[in-house]
Amino acid sequence: MSAQPASPSPAAVRDACSELISAGKAVTFSAVARQTAISRTTLYRRHDLRDVIDQHREQGGASYPSTGWQPRSTSSATRSKPLPPASAATKNRSAR
Repeated sequence: MSAQPASPSPAAVRDACSELISAGKAVTFSAVARQTAISRTTLYRRHDLRDVIDQHREQGGASYPSTGWQPRSTSSATRSKPLPPASAATKNRSAR
């Protein structure tokens, strides 16, 4: 019988954030990940953990970009340069 690893707890994230603020350090996902040994991916994906970090960021008084995911626009108006023309091989494949 193998034991499952413990699920990352919001309390551990809360403690790490408080320690960072007390030490005068920035509350970042990387810093919290180092303090808690929880991956940054997990901190971003788990909304309960992300909310704890965002709340402590606001408390710390520093200005951070939003962690809310925004899809990249693919409209041609926002592209900085046009796409290259399709190669002959691509054209032949699409003609089949």
